[in-house]
Amino acid sequence: MRAVVMAGGEGTRLRPMTANQPKPLLPILNRPIMEHVLRLLKRHGLTETVVTVQFLAALIRNYFGDGGELGMSLHYATEEVPLGTAGSVKNAAAMLRDESFLVISGDALTDIDLTDMVRFHRENDALVTIGLKRVPNPLEFGIIIVDDHGKVQRFLEKPTWGQVFSDTVNTGIYVMEPEVLDEVAVGERVDWSADVFPRLLRKGAALFGYVAEGYWEDVGTHESYLKAQADALSGRLRLDLSGFELSPGVWVAEGASVDAEAVLKGPLYIGDYAKVEAGAELREFTVLGSNVVVREGAFLHRAIVHDNVYVGPSANLRGCVVGKNTDIMTGARIEEGAVVGDECVIESEAYITSGVKVYPFKTIEAGALVNTSVIWESRGQRGLFGPRGVSGLVNVEITPELCVRLASAYATTMKKGSSVVTSRDSSRAARALKRAVISALNASAINVIDLEAGPLPVARFHTSRETAEGGIALRTTPGDPQSVDIVFMDGSGADLSPAAQRRLERVYSRQEFRRAFPGEIAELRFPARAVEDYARELLRCVDMTGLPEAELKVVVDCAGGTSSLVLPTLLGRVGVDVLTVNARLSDAHPTETLAERRRDLQRLADLVGSSRAAFGVRFDPVGERVALVDETGRLISDERALLVVLDLVAAERGSGRVALPVTTTRVAGQVCGFHGVRVQWTSTAIDALTSAAASPGMIFAADGRGGFIVPEFGPTMDGMAVFLRLLGLVARTRLSLSQIDARIPEARLLKRTVPTPWAAKGAVMRSVLEAAEGLAVDTTDGVRVVTEEGWTLVLPDPAEAVTHLWAEAQDVDGAQALLEHWARVVEGASEG
Repeated sequence: MRAVVMAGGEGTRLRPMTANQPKPLLPILNRPIMEHVLRLLKRHGLTETVVTVQFLAALIRNYFGDGGELGMSLHYATEEVPLGTAGSVKNAAAMLRDESFLVISGDALTDIDLTDMVRFHRENDALVTIGLKRVPNPLEFGIIIVDDHGKVQRFLEKPTWGQVFSDTVNTGIYVMEPEVLDEVAVGERVDWSADVFPRLLRKGAALFGYVAEGYWEDVGTHESYLKAQADALSGRLRLDLSGFELSPGVWVAEGASVDAEAVLKGPLYIGDYAKVEAGAELREFTVLGSNVVVREGAFLHRAIVHDNVYVGPSANLRGCVVGKNTDIMTGARIEEGAVVGDECVIESEAYITSGVKVYPFKTIEAGALVNTSVIWESRGQRGLFGPRGVSGLVNVEITPELCVRLASAYATTMKKGSSVVTSRDSSRAARALKRAVISALNASAINVIDLEAGPLPVARFHTSRETAEGGIALRTTPGDPQSVDIVFMDGSGADLSPAAQRRLERVYSRQEFRRAFPGEIAELRFPARAVEDYARELLRCVDMTGLPEAELKVVVDCAGGTSSLVLPTLLGRVGVDVLTVNARLSDAHPTETLAERRRDLQRLADLVGSSRAAFGVRFDPVGERVALVDETGRLISDERALLVVLDLVAAERGSGRVALPVTTTRVAGQVCGFHGVRVQWTSTAIDALTSAAASPGMIFAADGRGGFIVPEFGPTMDGMAVFLRLLGLVARTRLSLSQIDARIPEARLLKRTVPTPWAAKGAVMRSVLEAAEGLAVDTTDGVRVVTEEGWTLVLPDPAEAVTHLWAEAQDVDGAQALLEHWARVVEGASEG
């Protein structure tokens, strides 16, 4: 006997889960419903099976193939248009003419004894045997009454409560003789229950009903989908489960990693290669798909999470369904009955209330309260680029596939045969992802000059000095070992301008990637003396006079980063007494937490004080930014470090220009004015400072966050260059850093961040301009309002749903008053 599996339905009631996949492929305990159906058929010896398909038919065919992996033989009958339950079987009539056959729905979950049903059919010499099941709520099903011998007496499709005359309903499982197909018209929409069976009943045909024992659930609604998962976990039906029972009711599939400190309260199921971190809590009837990551502090109860989903720290999921490839960020909350489609992003602290449906490919803003379904709307993905390039969680947001597409888009913006410099930090993630980048570049006819592991300033230097049109560096996100940044550079080694970023994004979004012909595949080479060339040029450009006579002693902390690859070459030629700490690479700890940074800065301060060094410097893990400690062992804040170095440079030069972002304290202007130097204020855009630093007459640039530019060497931030520059300045000045700091006025600059929905950012800036009418306003970047009391800058964040405010006045109380006044303006516009 053959079987027919009907798998052509759209499952509209299950959207958005079925918005981009057919209903039979919805997973129950990590296997498609239809796979459970096929396994049931196989258990009862029905291995020769015809599958009728229509909606997204290719997905079903691609998943199951010929059935060989299940030990079955599958044949497909495709409907061009929906033909109904009977019409779809008629469409496969050529394969069903020889013998009795069984028809079963590809989206019904059951363990009914099909062998006994076939026996009943044959014993009664029936033309059609209809599988029946008693249910408490028959309103959504066809009701059938049978006599004591099982012969059908009456049909009624989907009754009202006033029409209910039985609790015995049609399961959609039939055993039929081939002659019944003669009752079905070819190419027309025909249903068994509504059309064929009533007609056969009127003719007096042998229609029987088999009242089945066992489990049966028509998975037609979100509620029934959740119920089916719970029933499967509770053992109410017999399924072939992969995995082992870790503890009573707690099933764990192959390769899954569950921390011993995670809280598991079964019954629940954890899929293949899923990861559950310490502190996460999984409660009853939760199902995790393959490759799901659940971070510390997350809470899941009755949550169905499909494959490749990321559940961030402290996220809370209750009674919801989350589609595959979706990212749920820190602190997000999804309530009972909510359904999130495939490939969505639920940002930090977002709240999706009960019953809300979020369709595939949508992004829910950070902090948003969503109480209506998101169907047609799309908040629109923010740009790929953030303040640190393209950033995201490793293998969640930044995957090898993404790296290939990004590198292919970057290559497409260049001519074939161009060259690109690549480098990375010491992390394993950056190493693996850089290989994907290199492969994509070579395959797009772009030659690659690979510096392997090295400081970011060295990569920028070689990008500007080599015959290269650009560069790509991969680094661990500062303070977040789970994330990585992909830094794209132009031919000068600077970050891409906004215009170049938009050009790359257009190619990326259109997926219009160029591919090389086999003879055009480009080369990969490794320069032999990359570090030596950088060190030699740096020593040539930076003024080191007076250093031998000063006999300086300094303490240098490499922070376990790539600067330790360069400093020995540099310091060996400088001739200063240097105590170096943390000069080792760590691929397991490529960045530092805030607590680790504070601890190491305190150790550096202690070493400087006890060794009587002139000063101490700590590089970030990629050698781009520095933190300073004066000779007394006191940490100099980033803001004060800018002013100290600025004072030294301006005093020595006595003329020229310096570039500073508009967020810098105006004390910097006082320092420059005292020494006859002019300030060029720049925007906070990623390329603004480097563009300004490259202009003639520039003697200094800094961002106030530990990033310094030495224009005589290059227009990009370089921690090692400013370290050498500072050595020379201190040696020639013969003043200590604390003495320099003491002669600079105190800054009273305060900062505040106000949450602002994306949709309200334009209204916020309009409201600020309206509130500033009649006052002096500067719009270099954001809106800077100048009053007699001081100044306030209101600047919307380009990557997050917040607005930043800076305020500076003669004293802290004045700055605080300015900050509070303009914060109220921003908050009022955000809420309005």
